[in-house]
This record gives sequence, C-alpha cells and structure tokens, in this order.
Amino acid sequence: MRILIIGAGGFVGRHLLARLMEGEDMVIVAGRNPARLQRLFPETATMSCDLARDKAADWQARLNGIDAVINLAGVIRDGAGSFAAVHDQGAKALFDACLAAGVRHVIQLSALGADETGISRYHRSKQAADDHLASLDPTGQRMNWAILRPSLIIGRGGASTEMFAALAAAPLPLRLGPGTWKLQPIHVDDVIDVIIHLLHRVEPFARRLDLAGPVVMTTDGVTLALRSWLDLRPAPFLPLPHALLMLGAALGDRFGLGPASRDSLIMLKAGNVGDDRPMRDLLGRPARALPAALGQHPAMIADRWRARLLPLALPLRLLLAALWIWTGIVSLGLYPVSDSEALLAPLGLTGLSAGVALYTGALLDLTLGLALLCRWWPVAVGAAQLVLMVGYTVLISLYLPDLWLHPFGAVTKNLVVAGATLVMMAMEADNG
Repeated sequence: MRILIIGAGGFVGRHLLARLMEGEDMVIVAGRNPARLQRLFPETATMSCDLARDKAADWQARLNGIDAVINLAGVIRDGAGSFAAVHDQGAKALFDACLAAGVRHVIQLSALGADETGISRYHRSKQAADDHLASLDPTGQRMNWAILRPSLIIGRGGASTEMFAALAAAPLPLRLGPGTWKLQPIHVDDVIDVIIHLLHRVEPFARRLDLAGPVVMTTDGVTLALRSWLDLRPAPFLPLPHALLMLGAALGDRFGLGPASRDSLIMLKAGNVGDDRPMRDLLGRPARALPAALGQHPAMIADRWRARLLPLALPLRLLLAALWIWTGIVSLGLYPVSDSEALLAPLGLTGLSAGVALYTGALLDLTLGLALLCRWWPVAVGAAQLVLMVGYTVLISLYLPDLWLHPFGAVTKNLVVAGATLVMMAMEADNG
C-alpha cells in the first residue's frame, strides 16, 4: 500500500511513521518543509505541500498512485486565520482531490468536541472539514473514510504532554484551573493502533470515531500521573490564579511559545470526555490506562530537564531583552552623558568620537533588546549579543581593568549574562 501522511513531522506523525516503517507499506511524507522532513526521515520519500495555500488541483499529480491519505496537519493557534486556512479550506481541498484521484482510504485526525457542540474556533474549523469529508461519500462506497476525534493525546513529544509535565515538575505541582476539569486521555500508541487497524481493514468504513482512554481523569489526576512518570516525589498542589492562566495563554498566543493558548484553555475548561466503546469494539480491547501506558516508555533525565526548563524559556528571553533595552535607554541619557564619556576617555575617545561611540553602542543594545523581545531570530540575536559582550569585555580589560574589581560586579556579571544567553539560544533553537 502507498500511504501519504500530511503532517508527519508532528507529534502523532512521528509516532505513526515509526510504526509504519516496521511494515512493508510504502510511506510518503508531505509538509511545508520537505528538506526538514528528509532530515527527520532519511529513508522515506518526501513531498512539498502547504494546506494553507494548496487547492484541489495542486493535489492531483501528488495523489497519483496513492492508496491511502492520512491528514494529521493541525495548528494550535489561529494566527492570520490559520485555523480556517489549514483545518477548513485546506483539508476540504485535499479531500476533494482524494475522491477525484480514486484514493481508497482517507483518515482525518480531528478532535473530540469537533461537532455541533464545539465551543472553540479550533473545534469549529475541524468540524467544517469533518462534515465535508463525510458528505463526499456518506457510505464509503467509493472512498473509505474515518474521522478520528481524540481526547487529550499523551506521549513523549506531545505539546499537551509537555504542558502537563511542566506543571508536574514544579517543586509544588501547579494546579490547572480548579484541578477538576474532566479529561479522558489516550496514549499516542493507542491512537496509532487505531490508524493501523483502519488502514488494513478489509471491510468498507465510513465513520466518525471518538478516541478516548478507559478512565475519566481530572486535570489534577493527569498532572499527578505525569509527576509519577517523571519519578518526582508527591507534593501538595499550588493553585494557579485564573488571571495568571489567561495571561500565560495570551503570552503563548502573542509569542507563539509553548502549548498554552486561549483556545486550549477554553477546551480544557469545557471538558474533553467521550465514549470509548466504539474504539474498544474496533480494537477488541480498551485503550491502556494512562499510568500503564506511560510506564511502557519510562521517563529519562532528559524528560525531567525538559519539563523543568520549558516554563523558563519565555521569562528568560524577556529578562535578557529587558536588560539590553534598559542598558540602551540608560546610555542614551538617563545616566549622565558626561560620566559615560569620561569612561571612554582611556580608550582615546573624547568629544565627538566619544559621543558617536556612546550612542552607537546604546542603539546597538536597544536594537538587539527589542529584537529579542519580539522574538525576531532569537538565536542569531543571541549570537550577536555574545559577540558584543566579548567586544565590550575585551576593551574594558585592556583600558579599564579596574572595573573587574568593582564591588557591584559591573564586568563579572557579563559572564553570568553570557551563560544565560547560551541557555536562551539553546532553548529558542529547540522551540523552532
């Protein structure tokens, strides 16, 4: 079977591809960055696509000879109308092309709650594509289709897993909301089992299927399960005020960092519970309970580090940005200009040359700080800051060596800031 996976570079896609590579099917992965996909999956054929832009006609040649299409593409934030572009119009164009090209199996990964009760833009955009797919061939006579609507998917590498792991890894585990929001988490391995089963199902199928774990859990329960998985001792919960939750979600939306978003909080608050009996009938067994499923993939020290460091990425970048912005503002005149120019005199800079050097350095600091604040090329900006710090430190060491002995650590603090900058660069590179 020739299988095309859209969104293979994501959480579910990577787990699915790893399983499919164990079999004899030919798998092709498609995404906006085929070069990245080739690095991730060097033994797999790649294809360029962009659901936000591609029309049905763009898919015709790509679908030639394809037996099954699995759409795992999704975004968690609605920047520039991406929900409508990717989840709705883009998916509809793909499904239209699948029917026209004679693709035999189409599997759409949707979300629990993507129905007439959907309360978020995410739900409504998914439902629009789901309804369109179901209307193309209601009985599956020409094209088998399945719309999978999972509850919270847990597994290594998942955004939701990282969020709950970060809550769990705090010295006192953090309580999300009242701690009683209802979830029915399912491990990614069980989601993959369902997809594999449908791909090789002989009987025609045309159905929507909720994917949920066997146990309804509270958000506190999920957090505790992740804390146990991380091998951390039990501790009392620390409640997060609602205003702080909303601020974190707003910052996540604004800066595109982490899994927290306003839509995700809306969905969590509404609950994410479904009927797992149809899935149980399909597989002939229930999904694995969360603690047991997590136990099959023991946490490593890297998981604990990731869980502890993830919440610090945004504060670290903002603090470094504030430092550079403040030094720029201070150098532009808050600190007496005459005193600043006096510090430059040992370098042979006086009068006009001192003023040019002072204001050039101030503007450089301010520019780099603002770029970091806005998250414009943070890794490159961090590298530029390191170069500038090295330059400042060398000049100070040559011409103002007494500053190394300043009781306030005016120069020695550069070493700490450099270390923090290296950590920030590593974390921002990982956050893509």
